[in-house]
Amino acid sequence: MRLLYVLILSLLAIPAWASPDLTIYAGAGLMKPMELLRADFEKEQDVTIKVHYGGSGEIFGMLGMGRCCDVFIPGAEKYTNDAKKNGWIKPGTDQKIVKHIPVIVVPKGNPGNIKTLADLGRSDVKITLGEPKACAIGKISKKLLEKNKLYDQVKNQVAVSGPTVNQLLIYVAMNRVQAAIIREDVVVWAEGKGKVEVEVIRIPERDNIIKTVPSSVTNCSENQVLAQRFNDYIASDKAIKVWEKWGFKRCTD
Repeated sequence: MRLLYVLILSLLAIPAWASPDLTIYAGAGLMKPMELLRADFEKEQDVTIKVHYGGSGEIFGMLGMGRCCDVFIPGAEKYTNDAKKNGWIKPGTDQKIVKHIPVIVVPKGNPGNIKTLADLGRSDVKITLGEPKACAIGKISKKLLEKNKLYDQVKNQVAVSGPTVNQLLIYVAMNRVQAAIIREDVVVWAEGKGKVEVEVIRIPERDNIIKTVPSSVTNCSENQVLAQRFNDYIASDKAIKVWEKWGFKRCTD
């Protein structure tokens, strides 16, 4: 009886905030699929996972300050490459999972008759672009248009700028403009909530700037076996179906 009493006391002494089995750093734009994947993995493996969502620069900086995580999943491959150079990533664990793909979004019915990037520069069209210093899609849009030698022409047709990708989508859905450049996965999220009705015009891959979402196990992980298991899981065929549900495309190279 005394042994049982001691055991009960020891169990009660374990705080509710006991450390999770895994800590994940993930880009904020990956939250929708990641929450489903986290929940599924926790159930399958009977473990607890804590996910910190933030800008890719923010979570990279957290690693740089010595705040360890087990699996690092930024929104762009650049951050994983830089982390590898700094020796923060376990060799051989980095992988490409899915892609962030910029698209042209127009109101339902495409009143501006937009078909290509070049159409965004027509004098009869009003568009919205993200602010390059405020949101990632604004920076990408500027680079994309510069790549196709269209930026100087297109910037003259910007009727309103947006500080977030969600704001750009609202401008289009409300017919305040005839087009915007945003990420395809954001459109899928919004349409899934039944809040917007828009049409997507895809940009040819040769003209586009597509970001790759990678994942990797960190060198500082204290549970590298489980971390590798999660890293493998989020790139599995089962997981890819979840990513695709939310508008991401599988990396094939």
